[in-house]
Amino acid sequence: MTVTLARKTAGAIAPKTSAATRAAARAHLSLMPHWLVHLGALGLFAVAVFDSSPIPLPLPGSTDLLLLLLVAHRGNPFALAACAIAGSAVGGYLTWKTGFTGGEALLRRSVPQRFRSRLEHWASDHSFLSVFVSAILPPPVPLTPFLLAAGALKVRRNRFLVALVSARLVRYGLIAWAGATYGRTVVRWWTHNLAAWSDVIVWTFVAMLAGGMVYGIWQFRRQKRLEAGERAFA
Repeated sequence: MTVTLARKTAGAIAPKTSAATRAAARAHLSLMPHWLVHLGALGLFAVAVFDSSPIPLPLPGSTDLLLLLLVAHRGNPFALAACAIAGSAVGGYLTWKTGFTGGEALLRRSVPQRFRSRLEHWASDHSFLSVFVSAILPPPVPLTPFLLAAGALKVRRNRFLVALVSARLVRYGLIAWAGATYGRTVVRWWTHNLAAWSDVIVWTFVAMLAGGMVYGIWQFRRQKRLEAGERAFA
């Protein structure tokens, strides 16, 4: 009699427990539902390239946030950090190359005169540190002006890349570690408090990110046309 009652009780509880587990899993996945999972390492690489490009994204820390969230959602922290570092190196090299081949005009337009002389002085006297410090510090410390200045002042390519990659290795390594260690806590808090707004928040971020990329490409092409016009009238 007791055994039969226990079996019936277990049978009644099991479906409820299973349903609760499935509901919790759905709530957890609703945080960053489809775009983060599908964006993955390649998307992180692309965002990192744009984030360090001559015309960066208008969302400071986009690569940091995306790396943190991807690692928190059981992504491989080593592979994701490597993608972020590689993407930042590619974007940073493009910025350095822009400065090296005539980015003085872009530097003049993007940096006010009162800061530009100090920036150029610092990049000239401390070329390695100017790149390393600007690449390792989080926003609002700007990165693009220092990379442009390194190119405009003819800092050697290998020296530049060593400084940039070393700084990004430290920065993205720490972010990947934080995502692996504390990311689940943030995800659980978000699921509990903001699950109802997750789609709005996520798609707003996606729209801003896409808009920033389109604006960056347009601004870069516009800058190239302006420089070509200046050279034609020179």
